[in-house]
Order: sequence, then structure tokens, then C-alpha cells
Amino acid sequence: MVQGAHHILGWFGQDSDLWHWGLKLAERGGKNAKKQAVVAVSRKLAALLHKLWVNGEVYEPPCNNHKMESAAA
Repeated sequence: MVQGAHHILGWFGQDSDLWHWGLKLAERGGKNAKKQAVVAVSRKLAALLHKLWVNGEVYEPPCNNHKMESAAA
């Protein structure tokens, strides 16, 4: 999970709500902000996967709010 979070927060990660949320956490500053953001993103991924496995649902990503806001402007 942590490797997946590193991939999402890295320069090669796709533009998504999770990516923006993780970067916002990392920008809070401090010595360990990037590490804490990676752990937070990996926990969010684990919770999402658990919910999908329990319910047997197929993942459909929500609309990216930041893309909708930029398109409206």
C-alpha cells in the first residue's frame, strides 16, 4: 500500500482527487510531512479496497472536483 501511495504522490502519479489531497497534506510543512502524507494516502487506499472487497463493487472514480472547478472558470 505504501508503494502505491508513493506512486500516486510521485511525479508520475495521475491527476486525481487523492493526489491533490495527498499533496495538500505534504505541503503543510514540517520535517516529516511527506512521510505522513504517504502513510495517510496508503491508509485511504486500504480503506477503499476493503470497502470494495466487502461489498463486491466495481470501483468507479468520482468526478475530480478540481477539474470541474477549473472548467467552470
